[in-house]
Amino acid sequence: MFSHLFFKLFLCKFDFIIMKEKQLSFDEAEIELLKEGLKRTYKERFEMATRLYKMQQTMNKATITHKPLIKK
Repeated sequence: MFSHLFFKLFLCKFDFIIMKEKQLSFDEAEIELLKEGLKRTYKERFEMATRLYKMQQTMNKATITHKPLIKK
């Protein structure tokens, strides 16, 4: 009984530590992406924004059509 309870507490603490490490790594990765973004030229930024805008326009114009299943 005692060992089972201890094992559960250990796993909870271990999961908490892993979640904290992942959160730190996500924060560090986000900061790294922002730093890389600052290194890009205005032309590269403009081209990326243009690409994203064109994709957004295409997605806004898209329609989803549903064809009913034809049973044979």
